[in-house]
Amino acid sequence: MPDDLRPLHRLALDDADALVGRVVPDDLGRPTPCAGWDVAALLAHMIGQHHGFAAAVRDGAAPVTAYAPRPYTPAAWAGSVRTLRDAFGAADLGGTAVLVEIAREALPLHRVVGAQLLDTVVHAWDLAGGLGLEYVPAADLAAAVAAVAAAVPDDERRHRPGAAFAPSLPAGGTDWERALARLGRDPGAAGSRSGRPSRLRGDRAT
Repeated sequence: MPDDLRPLHRLALDDADALVGRVVPDDLGRPTPCAGWDVAALLAHMIGQHHGFAAAVRDGAAPVTAYAPRPYTPAAWAGSVRTLRDAFGAADLGGTAVLVEIAREALPLHRVVGAQLLDTVVHAWDLAGGLGLEYVPAADLAAAVAAVAAAVPDDERRHRPGAAFAPSLPAGGTDWERALARLGRDPGAAGSRSGRPSRLRGDRAT
């Protein structure tokens, strides 16, 4: 996994942005693989996370309220992506930031970027499921997410109400399947809406 994950993070945001571009008003009430979250709630969470991570990186820390969900509109989504890109682009990876939703102590910024990378790619998969699509990230993105996911503790905290991730599931064969299973998501849930799912792949020419 590269030391600087920002180029991969930008690509992850591109993938998420492509999926959000497919959202129409009738999609907002559709369920996603995130239990209890419809598409509108998922997008509101992602927008809030963008602003929270950006504030933490800019200022060294941000209160819990900075991460609060914000109602989805196309303009709110685009603004949050721009804010996050700008904050990460200007960051000194030698610095640290406190992510109050993850740990009380300051974390190296390369870990902060990794956490947001994981959040973006996995929630892109969640969004795809809500839209009846199957999202498969590019191999380098999948490998990076799998590496970050492997470091996420799999303990009793995952059984608590409101936990960020469900308990791990049996691992699949690919990096992406292992990453999803590690985070308590069933790879077979993709494109779960009735009818045959379309595919959205993140594979890129190299």
